[in-house]
Amino acid sequence: MDDERWARWPEPWAGTDADMRTVMSAIPRGVKDGFKYDEIPWQRFPHFYGPGEEVPGRLATLASGDAEAADRALGELWNHLHHQGSTIAVGALAVPFLLRIAATGLPGLRANTLCLVAEIGRCQHFGDGTREGLLQVVEDPLEVEGTTMCPTNWTIQAARDAITDDLHLMFPLLLDPDPDVRSATAFVLAEATSEIQCVSSTLHRRLAVEDDPVVRVSLILSIAQLAREHQDENAPSWARELWSDPGRSPEIRIGAGLAWLCLVGDPIPDELRALLTDPSTDQCSDLFQRVPWLEPVDSYGSGLRRCIHQMLTQDVPCQQDGPPPF
Repeated sequence: MDDERWARWPEPWAGTDADMRTVMSAIPRGVKDGFKYDEIPWQRFPHFYGPGEEVPGRLATLASGDAEAADRALGELWNHLHHQGSTIAVGALAVPFLLRIAATGLPGLRANTLCLVAEIGRCQHFGDGTREGLLQVVEDPLEVEGTTMCPTNWTIQAARDAITDDLHLMFPLLLDPDPDVRSATAFVLAEATSEIQCVSSTLHRRLAVEDDPVVRVSLILSIAQLAREHQDENAPSWARELWSDPGRSPEIRIGAGLAWLCLVGDPIPDELRALLTDPSTDQCSDLFQRVPWLEPVDSYGSGLRRCIHQMLTQDVPCQQDGPPPF
């Protein structure tokens, strides 16, 4: 083993065939559009349960017209590419194909496929619903995948760049008749790495006409996530205007309140604290559980409650064995 090379990790790996960013950037669009799986180096990147060569077979099954087999394949892909909330390099290789399958495949699997894409392109959360964590995307630069020694952040970056390359596939899905698909599309679009103004403007336009409450919250959080990462100075005032307006619907006010807390480090205004701790807010728990950002905070149905608890009590540990009180 080259001790000097390891001592300088990860710099010696940058730009090599062990760098998923480099591998992804070398894939021609024709390979993606043509589903030419045999031109992808799956064999170099195992998944959590076995060799990467298994992935294209499951992708092909997902793209098939056999609903039962496709559903089973999608479940296997979730387990193999995003086991226990973790991201692995071969998952990024699957992203361009998952996006194309979501755009053209079985409508009933579209939302879940898009959510898998989004989860591949964001860091591990493990119940983190804090002001710093809820909209966090990037991983600790020193976090590493044990199977490839590729920094997890490189994989996340590669997946996000793949999403950005295929924005043209995503925008039409904001008009999908299924609200879960529209919500999942917002979840994916929040991870764009460029064309931020275009993406944000598209999300704002959709929010202005959207009538589904779950999708409204997802659009708000997507806009806020992009604004947070790319330092949009206008976003905090936009979010505050939404949550402080009593004429807005409850889900918009609550969603905007969470977004505002993630966008600023300011003390929590009494008005916002009262909104988020009002008993009527807890009645929205089932609705918010369908918002892709909230379910990972607490998969047992208390994502909103746990998120509010963590945001309002930053220095108080949150127990994981049950829903916390406000």
